Amino acid sequence: MDYREFAPPPTLAGLVKARWTLAGGGDPDAWIAQQATPDGCIELIRRTHGRSRWDGDQPADFVVGLVDRPQAFTISGDAAFEALRLWPWAWTALGGAPLAQIYGRWQACPAADFEAIERRLSAATDLGVLGLAIIGAPTVAAMNATTGMAPRALQRWFAAHVGVAPRAYLRLLRFQKAFETLPGETSLAGHAADGGFADQAHMAREFRELAGVPARQARVRARGPFLR
Repeated sequence: MDYREFAPPPTLAGLVKARWTLAGGGDPDAWIAQQATPDGCIELIRRTHGRSRWDGDQPADFVVGLVDRPQAFTISGDAAFEALRLWPWAWTALGGAPLAQIYGRWQACPAADFEAIERRLSAATDLGVLGLAIIGAPTVAAMNATTGMAPRALQRWFAAHVGVAPRAYLRLLRFQKAFETLPGETSLAGHAADGGFADQAHMAREFRELAGVPARQARVRARGPFLR
């Protein structure tokens, strides 16, 4: 399996997390088990070849909402995908399906023009600045400070533009950062401390719940937000 990520240009910082591709590179008659972990993003996905299944067969074009637990899916050995990984507020700015409607699931959608979406989002400068403040904050209090929003205002903004409460979203961000940067780490205790966890045991609990596997396994199996 070949998974690759491509960072967005600076004009899309805080709006687009990445473009990515995934290719099975195998037998078209074989099915490959995969697992996606929560990444705090909305995934706009186009399958360019092969087949995929998650609670049934998926269409060629679909969107995946925020997930708060590991999600198993399978792809045919010859499957290939290209996708745009958006921060939730970018999705709502585009007028996409309501966040509650796609929470924890996928939904078929019309074929998306990724370049047109990026051009449209590049004009949302203020929203990108706000997004950077949110994803860079280590605590909810820091979110209040960097966004300039009072606690109640921040809660209302999250309800409308993220779909979960600030504290729940912060948990997803902390986990995914630790998950994505785990491969190659030699010290799990040091990684937990660097990632903002109370201790290694705290990180271990989060990995068991949000990745479905211990951190030691994720260290060798993680590819982006996926477990191979």
